[in-house]
Amino acid sequence: MRINWGVPERPVLERARDVTEQEWAGIPWLRVLSPEHQDAAVAGLRVAKVQPGERIVRLGRPATFWFGVVDGLLKMSNDTPSGGTITYMGVPPGAWFGEGTLIKREPYRYNIEALRRSTVAGLPIEDFHALLDRSIPFNRYLMNQLNERLGHFIAAREIDRQDDPDSRVAGSLAQLFNPVLYPGVGGLLRITQQELGYLVGLSRQRVNQALNTLAEHGLIGIEYGGVRVRDLAALRAFSMR
Repeated sequence: MRINWGVPERPVLERARDVTEQEWAGIPWLRVLSPEHQDAAVAGLRVAKVQPGERIVRLGRPATFWFGVVDGLLKMSNDTPSGGTITYMGVPPGAWFGEGTLIKREPYRYNIEALRRSTVAGLPIEDFHALLDRSIPFNRYLMNQLNERLGHFIAAREIDRQDDPDSRVAGSLAQLFNPVLYPGVGGLLRITQQELGYLVGLSRQRVNQALNTLAEHGLIGIEYGGVRVRDLAALRAFSMR
């Protein structure tokens, strides 16, 4: 499903600013760096507000930044020849993505689009490679990210094969609560039923039914403005039943 809200006329980079102290304190990979490398990375980081429907990354464009979500919700997707959309995953707060593309210095193979008003940070590709060349802790962080993301995409493939909508919603929620890839989510995922529908490919009404089913099983709690997971392991097991 494509979101067609209006977006700003000025490109994201032209609206970008320096990262604030509060923002960079919440970026997980900065904490593993030495003070010297941390200062250099913070100096290069740029932050911008993006609007619903705005694309931060476009298929086929050269990779120029390593992006992360400070606040909000994005989705990774591709357009189909028939005019539809294939959604690969949601990108919640705390997530950083696209490191594989930057390492290979190849064009993006997907689109990244905002599902709601969001704050996005970006580290320029040359600063990213400078950390790769000089920081062992940064390399370890990325290796862990890539390993976790591989498992994430294998699980996503399994979810796509599920015919049961309840299982698909359960699997998608479990992925969004991944503490390694999405450390900014915590115990409460702030997401609407409409947004979850965009990610799973279901109507808001069907998502509502699935959430109520999961709540009846004691797997989640439905709260104002979001979903709280009661038992992550059981939620994952439910998605694979």
